[in-house]
Amino acid sequence: MKNFILLVLIFPFVMYSQKIKKGTAAKKTTVGVSALVRINDSIPLLIPHEEGGKYGFVNQQGKMIIRPEYTNVGFFTEDCNLTNSPDPKVRKFGSSKYASVRKDGIDYRIDEQGRRVYIFRDKDLGKCDSEYRKQLFHAYIKNGFYGVIEDAKFQNPEDYRQYTIYPQYQYIHVLEGDDLNRPLMIASLNDRFGVVDISNKVIIPFEYADIKRNLSWKTARLFEVSRDGKHFFFVDADNKAY
Repeated sequence: MKNFILLVLIFPFVMYSQKIKKGTAAKKTTVGVSALVRINDSIPLLIPHEEGGKYGFVNQQGKMIIRPEYTNVGFFTEDCNLTNSPDPKVRKFGSSKYASVRKDGIDYRIDEQGRRVYIFRDKDLGKCDSEYRKQLFHAYIKNGFYGVIEDAKFQNPEDYRQYTIYPQYQYIHVLEGDDLNRPLMIASLNDRFGVVDISNKVIIPFEYADIKRNLSWKTARLFEVSRDGKHFFFVDADNKAY
């Protein structure tokens, strides 16, 4: 898996298929089935949550649904390696009804009740057809500060009018999203991290020690944040924690 580096080494939460041991039986790991109440239509029904150094899932109300016993989990999202599997019986486990989790070095797919329904096997994995979409906006450094430029319009760094966001931050990272014309940016100001939009409006206040540069925004409309740089949790675009 790919690591992202900024001040500290960050391990992305979005999980990819790994080689696993064979012959391990699937188990039910949930502590009880609860109604999956949808409060926010833009985020998943179940959200990864860390507790005691292990990961499980909470619902949108913050109630633990799948107990924390995994060393790594991903969102309930499609796994293209499985949806393109050469084995037709395996393809269903690649749908967004399932999430990838890791326990004792073994990778599984679980359902929304927390049942381990599939163990990853190399022979089951198909090829993902990746679509490359070039970003329209990029970070730009001027006089030691970060701003944002639109590549197609930027020519003269001395003309402040050509900057989408004039350099004023300690750091900026343009997040990957579905709308290339209106990306969000992780930014750092006064040694704290927040999120701004393309018009430099603050979306997530500058109150965090770190925000991960992973695919949680694109995948689940969530940001993975930390107040101490060690323990991470998710917040939505309204800065509501999960």
